[in-house]
Amino acid sequence: MIRLIKILVSLFVVASIALVAGGYLFVQSSNDLWHKSQSFESQVYNVQSGSNLNRVLNDMFILDEIDRFRLRLWFKLDPSTASVRKGHFELNDGMSFADISETLQTAAEYQYRVTIIAGETFKNVWQQLNQSEGLLASEFNESQIIEQLSVEHASMEGLLLPETYFFTSGTNAFDIVQRAHIALKQKLAQEWDNSERPDTPLKNAYDALILASIIEKESGQAAERPLIASVFINRMHANMRLQTDPTVIYGMGDRYDGRIRKKDLREATPYNTYVISGLPPTPIAMASSEAIEAALNPDESKFYYFVAKGAGEHYFSKNLAEHNRAVRKYILKK
Repeated sequence: MIRLIKILVSLFVVASIALVAGGYLFVQSSNDLWHKSQSFESQVYNVQSGSNLNRVLNDMFILDEIDRFRLRLWFKLDPSTASVRKGHFELNDGMSFADISETLQTAAEYQYRVTIIAGETFKNVWQQLNQSEGLLASEFNESQIIEQLSVEHASMEGLLLPETYFFTSGTNAFDIVQRAHIALKQKLAQEWDNSERPDTPLKNAYDALILASIIEKESGQAAERPLIASVFINRMHANMRLQTDPTVIYGMGDRYDGRIRKKDLREATPYNTYVISGLPPTPIAMASSEAIEAALNPDESKFYYFVAKGAGEHYFSKNLAEHNRAVRKYILKK
């Protein structure tokens, strides 16, 4: 009897040791799985409300039953690792499950970005924003935006600063417009206050913005903007019409098909600077910071004309005869 008891005790000890060793190895393998670098497609993952890490990992990876069991064991051993936050988070190839857990608990939400391009019209920018990934489409139309932002003008044209704006998922498209409008007002006020404006024909900062939008559309080379600005300032001083094609195109609206005809140059629209004197009533596009700076800090020159000569560059002339020769050379190729 005593011998049997000894045998049973020995078997129990051996079984216990085996069980402990097996448990240790299983926990160790679970730990190895938890910290192992994983191969997957880098992505911005949307964690839904009420989710947990177990659900996220099962959604992201094809896991066998053993790995699923190991993860469930891991979450029982350390429940804090299973919690996640609602939102969009960037997960990159090579992360371990531990890295993913930390990211979904402590990292900042993924920042989407959208760029308002200089030279674009408000119509196009508003359409772009309402179709951008991560942004919620707004039901506001232009008139409602003007009312919401307490804009003093009848158009939003030119009233956004072209920059790249970052945002988290679920941001409304109107919020980007509001930020871009505030940025534009700050930039314009700063440049207006800092410019010396000796003998300028520009009556106010809005005039400067209108001119900046024309400079934006006319300039293919950033370095030429102050010189292009000088041409328009010189023409305004001399009471000459600005005669710039982008204003004609803007006045034509959807009728523009890529060509400007003689009848278009003669058409009396509020924006046709071949017909009207001075500046058009509103900007014709979004003007970059550099174009605003050029409008308020033009070069000193005696140029009154310029013509495109290719590669975004222009030939500048002091009088009509010189300008006509440049047109024949660069446009008519004579």
